[in-house]
Amino acid sequence: MQILAITGIPEIEPGAELAELLLQALAAAKLSFMPGDILCLAQKIVSKAENQYRYLDQVTASARANDIAQQCDKDPRLVELILSESEEVLRLRPGVIIVQHKRGYVHANAGIDRSNLAPDARERVLLLPQDSDRSAANLRTALEAATGVALGVLINDSAGRAWRVGTAGMAIGVAGFEAVQDLIGKPDRDGRIMEVSQVAVADELAAAASFVMGQGAEGIPAVILRDTQLAIGEHTGSAALIRDKQMDMFR
Repeated sequence: MQILAITGIPEIEPGAELAELLLQALAAAKLSFMPGDILCLAQKIVSKAENQYRYLDQVTASARANDIAQQCDKDPRLVELILSESEEVLRLRPGVIIVQHKRGYVHANAGIDRSNLAPDARERVLLLPQDSDRSAANLRTALEAATGVALGVLINDSAGRAWRVGTAGMAIGVAGFEAVQDLIGKPDRDGRIMEVSQVAVADELAAAASFVMGQGAEGIPAVILRDTQLAIGEHTGSAALIRDKQMDMFR
């Protein structure tokens, strides 16, 4: 598998046409899509294009937000936004609120972030896309229409994990390929039938892409994953990656 960084993507402003900007960056880098490629985008540029900014001076903190803010040493207005993006608060500690996002995934601070935002006179934060699967699907449609090439699209974000130190890329939006490969009932190399094996394909690709993108000032918000050997087609999106609450041993 190859991971090809797409450089030269400008600062993304609200309303930006990501498909057009990506094609321009590809042309400038003398790259082009090939059938079966999977385009991975950092969540942040999708959120910026979709104007998922929120200004803290426009937020009024509720009593619950003020209470949690005291426990976590956070701005109550930021906590209010975290609550508004969440289905359930799972854990609290100073600096971090672990929630189930309203899109289903478990995330610190509902994925709300301040890093790598262009300076603004007012304090603002950036939320995750409203529906990352829809964002991925729309971008896939636009790119396939412009190029005639069958593609997959993946939107990734960085997250911590319940049993490991550090963050890793995870998929929050998937279009064009199966997010989870189910190996249950298939034989292993020695003919034993596998009973529990499911491969989080989209998360593994998201983590690989994230390593190339970087987590700081690298400025590489998009990469092409080539020769993954995955079938491109119509699939169910990232919801397949979310473990049922009744099966989640960390709740």
